[in-house]
Amino acid sequence: MNESLIEQLRAAQQAIEPDFKALRQALAALKRASKLVAEERPDAIAMQKALPKLQDADALVDNEALHAATAAFAAATQEALDALAFEFARDLKATFEARGQSVEGRPPTLVVGDLVLHIDSVARKAQWFYGKETLTRPLPLSLHAILKAYDQQTKAIIRREIDASAFMNELYQAWRQLLAKRSRRPAGGRINIIEVYSQVVLNRQSPRFWRSPSRKTFKDYERAFFVRDLVLAQSDPTVSDGGRTYHLRLGVATKNQADNPQRSLWLPQGPLDGEYYSDVTFEEM
Repeated sequence: MNESLIEQLRAAQQAIEPDFKALRQALAALKRASKLVAEERPDAIAMQKALPKLQDADALVDNEALHAATAAFAAATQEALDALAFEFARDLKATFEARGQSVEGRPPTLVVGDLVLHIDSVARKAQWFYGKETLTRPLPLSLHAILKAYDQQTKAIIRREIDASAFMNELYQAWRQLLAKRSRRPAGGRINIIEVYSQVVLNRQSPRFWRSPSRKTFKDYERAFFVRDLVLAQSDPTVSDGGRTYHLRLGVATKNQADNPQRSLWLPQGPLDGEYYSDVTFEEM
């Protein structure tokens, strides 16, 4: 028995086995991709699931034809996903129009009234937004689910009614409290808008919460509601204190502040138009 030759052959087998497995993996992925694109109507979701396997195989095999085929299949998959989003948007638009409502924009961003729908065709999900504030979790691309969520958020956010005077007083008191905590008055009396929001939330808590803080006793005041209340209060952004009248001033955020949701808020002036603000102050009129 030629032990040396046996070891040499085994070593060669072990050396080429990874290449063989990679080629077999690539062939299987190519066959699956070929079957999918041969369909009369591309199945975007099936293509989306098949693409990672082809890309994994492509990374293991140094072959220009495979690289080109993988890139072409990736482009076709994205095209199919985009078509899926447009098809859904078309059906959604028709459904809203049947209710007497118009839908503006094009995927991935649609506008219905004051709310914005962002469609993620890859994840097959969509979310409703008010300004930059997320209103819903990612929803399946179901007409029923999307319309139900729209009606719920329209009622909760857009048709929201507040006592603007009482809200302005809450805002003013929170601002005053935060000023009092400072060892030195900040320039212009400006306090970060998220700090003010947080103080308003704390001020809304009941004695029961302070006696026994817990999720059950906590009174939530969602950020989206705060944004909406700020928008609604702009009709008369004033408050009276001790016979004096103060006017709410919102400071426009810098780019760094705008990039940080803990330092700024985006107040919508329209579904897709608005401004980032970073601080609050009240000026005597």
